[in-house]
Amino acid sequence: MTDRQEFPGPTSRVFFSQRLRLHYVDWGNPSAPPLLLVHGGRDHCRNWDWVAERFRRDWHVIAPDLRGHGDSQWSPDGNYSMSGYVYDLAQLIHQQKLAPVTIVAHSLGGNIALRYTGVYPESVRKLVAIEGLGPSPKMMAERQKKTVDQRMREWIDEQRTLSGRLSRRYPTIEDAFKRMQDENKHLSPEQARHLTQQGVNQNEDGTYSWKFDNYVRAWKPDELPYAEIEQLWARISCPSLLVYGKESWASNPEADGRIAHFKAAKVVSFEGAGHWVHHDRLDAFVDTVREFIA
Repeated sequence: MTDRQEFPGPTSRVFFSQRLRLHYVDWGNPSAPPLLLVHGGRDHCRNWDWVAERFRRDWHVIAPDLRGHGDSQWSPDGNYSMSGYVYDLAQLIHQQKLAPVTIVAHSLGGNIALRYTGVYPESVRKLVAIEGLGPSPKMMAERQKKTVDQRMREWIDEQRTLSGRLSRRYPTIEDAFKRMQDENKHLSPEQARHLTQQGVNQNEDGTYSWKFDNYVRAWKPDELPYAEIEQLWARISCPSLLVYGKESWASNPEADGRIAHFKAAKVVSFEGAGHWVHHDRLDAFVDTVREFIA
C-alpha cells in the first residue's frame, strides 16, 4: 500500500508576510520534526508532491508557495526582491515555530534558503539546496562589469516590457501540458500532467494560464554584492548538501570554486538529471536526502 492510499493529500493553509496572503500546504504529522520544501522560480509548492509523499511518514512536511507563485498573492507593485523572499521564509518559520528546521530547496528556493540560513544559522538543522547558488562566478563577473546606471536602465526597460506582457493563454489544459513536457524532457507524462494541473488557473474565457506573476522574471538591479552573498554562505554552520544534475546548465560549485565559502557542505551530482534533479532522479534523490537528513 502506498503513502498516497494510506494518507489524505496535503491541507492548504495561509500565512501573512508584508501584508501579502501567502499559501502553503501542510502534509500532516505535526508531532514529527519539521521538513520545509521550497520550490524554485515560476514553479509551485505542489512540484514537491512526490518527495513529500516519501517523507511524510517520518517528517512534518510543509511546502510554501513563494510570493507571486502558485496560490500565493502577487505583489501589488510587481516587486520581487530576494530580501522579500527571505523575509517570507523567515516569517513562515517564525510564525509556525519550525526552528530548528530541516530545509530542502530547489533553484530560486535554494538561493533563498541559503541566504536565510546565513542570516539565522541557529535556526536550520540541515540544508539541501538543489542548484541553489544562483548565477556562476563567471556570470556574476559579467554582470558586475555593468555600471549601476546600466543595470538600472535595463531593469526599468524590463519592467516596462513586463507591464505590457499578458500571461500566456493556452486553449486547453492539454496545450499547457505539452508546454510542460517541452520544458523538461526527463518528466514522465504522469509527472508533467500533475505539474500542469497544479500549476495553472482557468481564465474566465475558458483558457488556461500559469499561476505565477510575470514580474517574478525580473532580477533587481540593487542585488547584494557578490562578496556579501559569499559572507552569508560562510556563516552557514549546519551540514549542507549541494545537489547538481550532470546534464544541467547550472555551474557546479566544486568546479567553479564556490564550495570554498562553505564550512560544512558537500556536493553530490546525479547522472541522467538536469536542473530538476528531484523529478529526474526521484528515487536516487530521495535515498540520498533521506540518509543525509536522518
